[in-house]
Amino acid sequence: MSFFKKFFKNVIHDRDPDEDTITVKGKPKPKYYGTVTPHPHFSASSDASVLEKAIETKGVDEDVIISVLVNRSNEQRQQIKRVYETSTGEALADALKSALRSDLEDVVLALLMTPTHFDAHQLRVATKGLGTHEHILSEILASRSNQEIRELRKVFQEEYQEELDDVIKSDTSGDFTLALLALLKANKDEDNEVDMDLAKRDANALFEAGENTKGVDIYAFIDILTSRSGPQLSKTFQQYSAISDVNLPKALRMELRGDIEDCLIDIVKCAWSKPAFFAEKLHLAMKGHGTCDETLIRVLVSRSEVDLKKIIEEYSTMYERSLQEDIVGDTKGHYQKILLALCGPH
Repeated sequence: MSFFKKFFKNVIHDRDPDEDTITVKGKPKPKYYGTVTPHPHFSASSDASVLEKAIETKGVDEDVIISVLVNRSNEQRQQIKRVYETSTGEALADALKSALRSDLEDVVLALLMTPTHFDAHQLRVATKGLGTHEHILSEILASRSNQEIRELRKVFQEEYQEELDDVIKSDTSGDFTLALLALLKANKDEDNEVDMDLAKRDANALFEAGENTKGVDIYAFIDILTSRSGPQLSKTFQQYSAISDVNLPKALRMELRGDIEDCLIDIVKCAWSKPAFFAEKLHLAMKGHGTCDETLIRVLVSRSEVDLKKIIEEYSTMYERSLQEDIVGDTKGHYQKILLALCGPH
């Protein structure tokens, strides 16, 4: 609980959507907070040739492979893939899979997927085989935009010949299933404008559905938390604190248990601050004995062209040490090198 309190009390600050935009030709555009940018002198044919030589070199030249892939945007990597297969007759992913091993291989193959295909792959891994990785389902669906979720459903069906909704229904149960299916509808309000009256009504509705009643009206929580925008929910949380002795996240901890609790808490954290949410994920992946490499790879790759700069900043604020320091302490070799490269210059 102490760590949870720290997340909400020490990290979160008032949101200002204007600070995330710049003006280009008189129109507001979102600032870029990714650590990976397009290479200014890009040549797909040249990169494909360099990669072919690095793969065929005796012992494999991992340094060259890392340098090429991390210093190209995802769109540029897709072009390299097409040129490589045309010139060699072999898929680049297959060639690298044969040449590399272990965690480095996993990062490289992740970088070769489009963001949507990578998300679909992660959800497939989370639901395939014995057991379900519920935290991956919650993390991805709680943090993606409406458009990203719509594209994810489409790609998942194309790749695995199954509807994602059906997979969720068969691999999860109860209120957790209801929350995930609500997120899959991709009808969250994405307007940055805040309706104060709605925030007050929602805060009262959540209070009545949780603390002020015997049991929990989970439908009210799911409906509000999966349909309101981040700024709107942030204001709702502030209003909730005005009518309750505890803040909403703590109330959720008190009233709910299990996967549904974790899922709704993830939604709340993403509404407050996605960078802080992912900074916490990275910290927990390296905390204590052992390292959750799957989480490190998933977060660093998926956020490298979205908001990894902000995540790195939040990490430093939250834990008073840099993300790169902890990566160095928990990983080694070329695997460490590619993760640090994804973090950008340090």
